[in-house]
Amino acid sequence: MSYSPAASSKDYSITLADLLSPFAITDRGIRVSIRLTPNAAKDRIVGIVADAQGNGVLRIAVTAVPEQGRANKAMIRVLAKHWRFQKSSMSVIQGIRDRNKVLNIEGDTSERYAFLLAWSRDLFEE
Repeated sequence: MSYSPAASSKDYSITLADLLSPFAITDRGIRVSIRLTPNAAKDRIVGIVADAQGNGVLRIAVTAVPEQGRANKAMIRVLAKHWRFQKSSMSVIQGIRDRNKVLNIEGDTSERYAFLLAWSRDLFEE
């Protein structure tokens, strides 16, 4: 008996978006690894890239300056608007004064995680 990929009903394909996902489920919610660029020309989500260790990070640019938490607040505002999550559900839990940050998203973890994975796959297809 030979194996036929067409005979399998399950899709085990892994995309680049899956390998470089900046999202992870934790006991506190969803962790998002971020590389923030302040003082940019405009607020935008740049894309998903690999960091120096090969882990996926979400690159975000904001026009705000990195003083008194302004860039962090602008980052949360950009993500909340884009993903349609409440700003109050997001908080920076690591890297407050660093370009490399970890954001935590609270709420319905499984539903939001599925949304974010689908969103990241769409981002790679653009």
